[in-house]
Amino acid sequence: MSRPALPDDTELRDRVRGLDLDSKIRLLTGADLWRLPVEPRLGLSAVTMSDGPQGVRGTGDDPDETGLLAPAPSALAAAWDTGLAERLGELFATEARRKGVDVVLAPVVNLQRTPVAGRHFEYFSEDPLLTGTLAAAVVRGLQSRGVGACLKHFVANDSETDRTQYRARLDQRTLREVYLAPFEQVLAEAEPWSVMAAYSGLDDGTESAPMTENARLLREVLKGEFAFSGPVVSDWAAARSTVASAVGGLDLVMPGPDGPWGDALAAAVRAGEVDEQLVDDKVLRLLRLARHVGRLDEPGPASVPAQPSEEDFRLLREVAARGTVLLRDQEDLLPLTPDGIRSVALIGPNAVAPYLQGGGSAYVPAVRTVSFEEGLRAALPEDVLLTVHRGGDARLRLPYASAALLTDPDTGETGVRADRINADGNLIGGEVRATGDWTTYDRFGSETRRVLLRTVLTLTEPGTHRLEFGCSGRFSVTVDGEEVLAGDDGRGVELVLESSHNHPPLRGIDVEVGAEGRRLALALDLTVVDAGGYGRFVTAQLRHAPPGPTPYEEIAEAVAAAQAADVAVVVVGTNEEVESEGWDRTGLDLPGRQNDLVRKVIAANPRTIVVVNAGAPVLLPWADEAPALLWAWLPGQEAGHALADVLLGRIEPSGRLPWTLPARAEDVPVPDAVPRDGIVDYTEGVHVGHRAWDRAGLVPAFPFGHGLGWTRWTYESVTLSLSPVSATLPSPAGGDGLNLTVALTNTGSRAGREVVQVYLEPPHGGIDRPVRLLAGFAAVQAEAGARVTAEVHVPARAFRIWDGEASAWRTPSGRYRLHVGRSSRDARLTAEVTVDDGRLHPAV
Repeated sequence: MSRPALPDDTELRDRVRGLDLDSKIRLLTGADLWRLPVEPRLGLSAVTMSDGPQGVRGTGDDPDETGLLAPAPSALAAAWDTGLAERLGELFATEARRKGVDVVLAPVVNLQRTPVAGRHFEYFSEDPLLTGTLAAAVVRGLQSRGVGACLKHFVANDSETDRTQYRARLDQRTLREVYLAPFEQVLAEAEPWSVMAAYSGLDDGTESAPMTENARLLREVLKGEFAFSGPVVSDWAAARSTVASAVGGLDLVMPGPDGPWGDALAAAVRAGEVDEQLVDDKVLRLLRLARHVGRLDEPGPASVPAQPSEEDFRLLREVAARGTVLLRDQEDLLPLTPDGIRSVALIGPNAVAPYLQGGGSAYVPAVRTVSFEEGLRAALPEDVLLTVHRGGDARLRLPYASAALLTDPDTGETGVRADRINADGNLIGGEVRATGDWTTYDRFGSETRRVLLRTVLTLTEPGTHRLEFGCSGRFSVTVDGEEVLAGDDGRGVELVLESSHNHPPLRGIDVEVGAEGRRLALALDLTVVDAGGYGRFVTAQLRHAPPGPTPYEEIAEAVAAAQAADVAVVVVGTNEEVESEGWDRTGLDLPGRQNDLVRKVIAANPRTIVVVNAGAPVLLPWADEAPALLWAWLPGQEAGHALADVLLGRIEPSGRLPWTLPARAEDVPVPDAVPRDGIVDYTEGVHVGHRAWDRAGLVPAFPFGHGLGWTRWTYESVTLSLSPVSATLPSPAGGDGLNLTVALTNTGSRAGREVVQVYLEPPHGGIDRPVRLLAGFAAVQAEAGARVTAEVHVPARAFRIWDGEASAWRTPSGRYRLHVGRSSRDARLTAEVTVDDGRLHPAV
C-alpha cells in the first residue's frame, strides 16, 4: 500500500515536471558534505544535515563551534521514559536550529546484537520494542519543532568490522520480527521525514545486495508496505553504483558534489536503463522533506536563543541522573547523607578523566563539561575533604604532549608550526598551534599538497620518557633528523570510513633524559589526504608520557586514600580507545588494572560505591563484592552534577538496564560480529539479547530490565481488558491489543519511580519462539507507602510471527502467559490469554 497524497503533492509534482532532466538529477546528490542543492525555480533553499545521536554536532563551518553534549542513547534508553525522550528530541531540535541544521541524522535504531559492537553506546537497546518506543519519542520531539529526523541505519547494520563491505545474512522471519521491527514501529508512530540506508548489505534469502541497492527492502517494504513518503539517504559515501542504486530505491547520494549519479545517471535515464519517473519520485520526496523543515517557499525557520540555557543544562543533567542504574546496594549505603561524612576519596582512571561520549560521528565538542570531581565538590559541604586519585591509567595510548614542552623552532613561541607546501614544493603559508593533537587538520586551501609539522620538544625531568606518533596516509616522522616512522597509504575516503584518521596506529620510542635535560627536533611531513566529499586533511598526533609512578604504585596510593576516607567512590569504565564508531571491541574486560583497583579499594573501605562509566557491557568480576554499584553510562556534559545528584539523593537513579550484563564472556550469545568470508551470519534468529539468555538458561550478572532505585515495591494484582477492536488481533502497525492494569505499593521509606515490565510467554511447542519477549512497559511514581496503578498496553504485534511461506503476519493459536514484574528475570504477577483462530480471549 502507499501513503495517500499530501494536500499539496499535486502542486509539487507539477513543479518537478517543469524541470529538465539534468536539473532534477542535480538535486539528488549533496552540494557538499552537509548541504543539499538549491533550486530557485522550485522555491527550494538548501537543506542542511548534521550528525546527532548524542547532540547536534553542526556543519564544521566554524571550527571552534561547541554544542550541547547529551548522554549517549543507551543512557536515555535506561530511563525507560518516552516523555523524557521526547523532551530530549525537542532540545536537539532547538540546538539544530541554533546551528542552522534542518535534519539531524538520528536516532539510530539498530540493535545491540553483540556487546562488543563499536557503536553499541549509540544504539538504544538490545530489544526491538524498547528501541522502537524510545526512538519514536525522540523523533516526535525533533519534528514537533520543525527539524527532521533521519532514522538509521536501515537495516541490520550491527557491526563496525569491515562495515562498508559485509552482508548480514538472516532469514525473513528474523528480519521482520527483530531488525525491521523498530523501524516499522517508529515509521508508524512518529513518521520520520527521512531514512538512511546503511553501508552494509543484506542477504535475506530473497535478495542479496548492498542496502543502497536493495529494491525489495527500500521500494517494496519501506516505501510500499511501510508507506514511507520521504527520501532514502545514503550513509556518507555508501553509494557506489549508478543504475542499481537509482533503481533500488535510494533517493539522495551523500556527501557531494561528487558521487555515482550526476552525469552518469542522466545518461542511464536517456539510455532507458532508469525510468525518469523514478527520478521524479526522488525529487518529490526531497521536496517533501524541504517543506517539512521550512526550506520550500518558506521565509526560513523561526529564530531560537543564541546560546544554550541553564534549563537546557538541567535537562541533560536529569537524563544522565535518571538513566543511572542502581545495580546493587547491599548495605543501603545510598543515598549518602552528608551529615557525618568528613572525607570522600574519589578514585579511578575515569574519576580523573571521565568518558563522556563515544567516538566517531556522534562526537560533539561540548559547550562545557562538568567532571565528577567538579560535580561532587560543588555538591558536598565545604568542610568535607574531597581527594582525587587515579589509581593507574586505563589507556594504552599516551596523553597528547603538553604545550609547555613544545616550541616553534622558527620563532621560539610555544607550540607546533604547520608549514603548508604546494605541489612545486614551495612554502605558501603556515600557523602555530599549542598542541600535539593535529587529528584531521584541514585548515588549508586546495593548493596545499603537504603539511610539515615542526617543533622542539624540551624534556627536563630525568628518566625514561615515552613518545608516540600517529599519522594517516602518506607521511614521514623524524626525530633529530632520523626517520622513526613512515607510511604510504594512498587511500582517501576509505580512511574516513574506517575511522583510522581519528584513531591512527601509533609508533613509540623511549627517550632517556639525564640531569641536564634534552631537546629533540621533531618533524612530521604529511601528504594531504583527498577524501572527496569529506574534504582534504592530514592527521598527526604527538603523544608523551614523562617518568612517573607505576600502576601498582598509583593503586597503592589510592587504596591508602580509600582507607583513610569515610566514603570511597571508585569510577571505572571504558574510554575513547574502546568504544567508538569505526571498530569493534575485542573483548569485554575493563581496560588496564581497574579490576585490581576496585577489589583493593573494596577491601580497604566497606563504604565503597563503585560507578561504571561505560556505554556498553563490561565484565565486573567483583560485582558481588561491591557494597554499592551504579552504572552511569556515557553521561554527557553534565556528568559530575548528575552523579552528585544520585549519590546525595537529589534525583533517584531510576534507570533500568536496556541490555543484559554478562557475568562471563563465554556466556554471551553473540560474542562478536566479525564477518566470515564477507558475511555476518545471524544464526541466533529471533533470539536476540535477553531472549537468547532465557533460551540458553544462563544466569547473567544482571538481567535486562534490572534496576533497584531508592525504594521497594510490592506488586499486588493485575487485571486484563480487551478493546472491542482488539478481538481479532489486527494489522502490524495498529495500536490495538490488550491493556493490563497493575496495582502496586511503594513499601519503602522514600518516594520512587517504578518501571512495570510485561513479558509475553508464547504457547509451548510448535514453531521456535522466544521463551519470553518484552511486550509492554509503563512507569509510575509514588510517595512512600502509597498505592498506585500502572496501565500497560500490550500491542497486537507482540503476539504475531512472520510466516515466510505466506509472506504475511499470523498469530498462532494457544495459551499465552503475561509475566508482570521488575525485569526479564523478576516476575511478580502472571495473567493468561488465549488466541483461537486469530481471536483473543481471557484465559479460563
